[in-house]
Amino acid sequence: MLKYKNAKTILPQGLLKEIQQYVRGEMIYVPGDDLPRAGWGETNGTKEKYAVRNNEIIMLYKSGVSKQEIADRYHLSEYSIKRIIHDAGASGKK
Repeated sequence: MLKYKNAKTILPQGLLKEIQQYVRGEMIYVPGDDLPRAGWGETNGTKEKYAVRNNEIIMLYKSGVSKQEIADRYHLSEYSIKRIIHDAGASGKK
């Protein structure tokens, strides 16, 4: 949800007067720049944390630990474990 801000409090007076030549008393949307945004979890380390966890899950599975045991250990559903294993292409045990 976009948050409303009063232009008087954030824009320099000269810029505000310039904008008022085009729009007065109406809400306008000012888009952000076109710089690429960081992907999900890239700036706070979450993506890396889950990648490490998923690699651990895959290694456990490949070493013979059952999906249910892994699910219990990581407090995930067996379906989530299956999805992690499948997405990694590790469906066949070694």
